[in-house]
Amino acid sequence: MLGVLKTIVVRGVAIFFVLLYPMLISIYVTLPLFIGYAGYTMIRGMQGRVPARILFAFVYLCNLEVNLSLPLFLTLLATLVFYIFFYPQLAFLKRCRACVAVITVVSIDLLYLLMILSYDFIFGTSSVGIDSLLFFSLIMDIVVAVLI
Repeated sequence: MLGVLKTIVVRGVAIFFVLLYPMLISIYVTLPLFIGYAGYTMIRGMQGRVPARILFAFVYLCNLEVNLSLPLFLTLLATLVFYIFFYPQLAFLKRCRACVAVITVVSIDLLYLLMILSYDFIFGTSSVGIDSLLFFSLIMDIVVAVLI
């Protein structure tokens, strides 16, 4: 009975976070984005064939892009490009889970930054300003990936 209650509470908190946190980010711009951690969660879901992780990460990233008026599906594209081209090369680090998490989160964040800067250059827009808030977001991504 206690295990079922714990599962319900954990899933409820996860759904609350996935649906409402991106809205809070659009209001309070100092909150970290967690793009890298969401991508890492999606990759772990794809490896372990856990549809709930994939769905939560997908909904979170799409919700984040919609609420922040970012190019749609660019975070998903960055995650999938990393998963297809770079993640298999991390096979030698499988024993160090924290190492894989940090490298994955940093790589997804940097790949997303590169993609969004390329998008801005090609289409002549200004989606994101590079400042200390993005650096803070990257640091918080790394901390969350190591702790969880």
